[in-house]
Amino acid sequence: MARYRPPRPQSAKYITPEGAATLRRELDELWRVKRPAVTRTVSEAAAQGDRSENAEYIYGKRQLAEIDRRVRFLRKRLTGMRVVDQPPDDTGKAYFGAWFVLRGDAGDEREYRLVGPDEFDSAPEYVSIESPLGRAVLGKAIGAAVTVSTPEGEQRYELVRVRYR
Repeated sequence: MARYRPPRPQSAKYITPEGAATLRRELDELWRVKRPAVTRTVSEAAAQGDRSENAEYIYGKRQLAEIDRRVRFLRKRLTGMRVVDQPPDDTGKAYFGAWFVLRGDAGDEREYRLVGPDEFDSAPEYVSIESPLGRAVLGKAIGAAVTVSTPEGEQRYELVRVRYR
């Protein structure tokens, strides 16, 4: 039995200006603050002698590996990113960066924002363009019916408003 796993599909390389700033701040914090502090801790622990049973040394090395892994990921991710800071020509449709309002069958309304996969967890109303809801809304005009598959079954909404900024 083979252990081959196909590579994960490339996620969208779009990001809002706010999302890009957040990722850059995280990268800067990791590289300029956290990594030097952990490096100092590891070197102090290494100076104490036997490293094989030194918990501070072992834990510090693991922390450094995690920080370095995240730094590599952020640098690679930010390199190919396209910051979308202008609204599209047709502002009556929901495209990347749009704030949109959906009305459910019960008449309840909820506002969301279409963002990239790197920033959807920044706020509860952010929805990734790769999520089922994001894919269902993308490119739809005001008044359009939106159907989303959820674990509870098909959910139907109406796109009520779209705005940018």
